[in-house]
Amino acid sequence: MAKLKNGKLRRKDGVWDPLKDSSTDKQRAAGVPKTPQSESPAYRLAYADEDFLCREELRPVRLQLELLKVEMSLAERGIKSTVVMFGGARIPAPGMQAWAARNETQRHNLEAASVYYDEARKFARLCSEHAAKSSYQEYVVVTGGGPGVMEAGNRGAADAGAPSIGLNIVLPHEQAPNAYVTPELSFNFHYFAIRKMHFMMRAKAITVFPGGFGTLDEMFEALTLIQTGRMAPIPLILFGKAFWHTMINFEALADFGTIAPEDVKLLHFVDTADEAWQVVGSFYELA
Repeated sequence: MAKLKNGKLRRKDGVWDPLKDSSTDKQRAAGVPKTPQSESPAYRLAYADEDFLCREELRPVRLQLELLKVEMSLAERGIKSTVVMFGGARIPAPGMQAWAARNETQRHNLEAASVYYDEARKFARLCSEHAAKSSYQEYVVVTGGGPGVMEAGNRGAADAGAPSIGLNIVLPHEQAPNAYVTPELSFNFHYFAIRKMHFMMRAKAITVFPGGFGTLDEMFEALTLIQTGRMAPIPLILFGKAFWHTMINFEALADFGTIAPEDVKLLHFVDTADEAWQVVGSFYELA
C-alpha cells in the first residue's frame, strides 16, 4: 500500500515506480468484468487506447513519443556519438543479383556498384574497432536499418563484434530490419522528420554512398544543416567519386552563385573505406 514519507509517495517496499504502477493499472483495467460500460472505447485508459493515440489531434504526442523512445534507449545504453551511413537499398552484396533492376542496364550498374557494399562493410568495421576503445559509447554505426548499403554497415559492425543501430521507417512496401542490426537497437518510425533528427543528434561523421531519392534527401538535409550553421561542422563523406561527380555538379552550383564557393569544401569525396576513415581520423585527431 502506498504511503507518504518525507513528502513523497512511496510503495510499501520504499520505492515508487510510476511505470510499474501504470502497467499494473493497465492489467487491472483489462481484468474488470465485461459489461457494456467496460467494453466501450470510452472506458479505455488513455495511454492504452491505440485508436485514441492514432487520432489526428494526437500527432504532437506521437511525435514526442518517437523522439523520446529512441533517445531514452540510446542514453540508457550509454551511446554518446554515432557514425551515420546513408546509401542505396538496391545495391546488392558482391555475387548477389540486383533484385531491384528493371532492365539489363540497371542490373549491370547495380551489380557493379556492389563494390560499395564491400567498402561500406569495411568502413563500418573500422568505425566499430575504434568504438570498442570507448566500450561502444563513441563512433557507433547507425544506418537506416534496411538492405543494401545499410545492411553492409550493420554487417561490418557485426564483423567486429560491435553493436550497431538501425532506424527503420514504415513504407508502403514493407522494409524489414536487416539481420545484422543489434535487436535492442532496432527502431521503427512513422515520421521521417523524427527519424532524421535521430540520425543527426549524435553524428560525429556522415557517410553517403550511391543511392536514390532517399539517400539524396538525407544528404542534402545534412549538408544544409552544416552550411547554415544549425549543426556543428562534421566530416560529410561521399563514397564514389565518379558516381557523385556524374550525378551532381556541385561546382556548377557554386559557379552559378546559388551556393558559396567554400560550400563545396564541406564535402569529402572518397572511393575506399581507408580514405574515409583517414578523413574522420584527421578531423578528430584520432590516434
